[in-house]
Amino acid sequence: MNELEYLINTFYDIFSGFNISSITTIRITDIVDILLVAVLIYWVIVWVRETRAWFLLRGILVLILISLVSNIFNLYTISWLIEKALSVGILAILILFQPEFRKALENIGKGNMVTNLFSSEKNMTSLDEKTATEVVDAALRMSREKTGALIVIENEVPVGDFEDRGVVIDAVVSSQLLTNIFVNKTPLHDGAVIIRDNRIASAACILPLTQAELSSDLGTRHRAAVGASEVSDAYVVVVSEETGKISVAHEGRLRNGVKKAELMELLIPSEKANYITFSALWKGLHNNEEKKNN
Repeated sequence: MNELEYLINTFYDIFSGFNISSITTIRITDIVDILLVAVLIYWVIVWVRETRAWFLLRGILVLILISLVSNIFNLYTISWLIEKALSVGILAILILFQPEFRKALENIGKGNMVTNLFSSEKNMTSLDEKTATEVVDAALRMSREKTGALIVIENEVPVGDFEDRGVVIDAVVSSQLLTNIFVNKTPLHDGAVIIRDNRIASAACILPLTQAELSSDLGTRHRAAVGASEVSDAYVVVVSEETGKISVAHEGRLRNGVKKAELMELLIPSEKANYITFSALWKGLHNNEEKKNN
């Protein structure tokens, strides 16, 4: 028997036991089940790639590879160490990557895991055009004057935890007020301003610092901006006191050296999602019920 005949016989043996009639037993629910699993796997991959968990996954793969090699060559000590390390690995992962898991659960709660698939939305700020323009004008003015600033724009996830040590302002947003708050050596300049519902809610707020690696030329303000964006969906505008450059942090990512046009595109709600959210649908139904009752 030559190699060709052997290969043909091998394929025949493999497919001879395959019952093609079993395909007809596939139900609609099976297809839906497969699609749901595929979407879940896709979002896990996206989440892993966009967070520090990507490095965690690479580390786990290295440990698995070492474990396989140690089993092949009977390296009992290394196998024992890896086994003990993996036994407590789940608890360590939950502790080390608590912000990432919190963010993922918040995305599920807000419905972003599904709506992002069908949305071309580029802007998620809660600002109206007037307020956004005031923020942009203030950032550009402080950039020219090299006045350090940190502005948190709250969206759907409340950032109330950041206000515990801040000062309540509750004022209309204006570029003059924002600029005056961050003037050096004034009582409120050290910390962040929080904008909620198109109003300045508080100032001199302390933000959590990120543990991610940032460029050495970025200071505490930038680390605080990224840290705040890791635990919320807020947009955080940073003005560097040393260089005057404007940066924007969102979802744990930092855009450094943002120009006027890009800043306006990020903050001014010129493009909204082209889908109907569950919350919007519920509000519409609720408003219709009120009109009928009235």
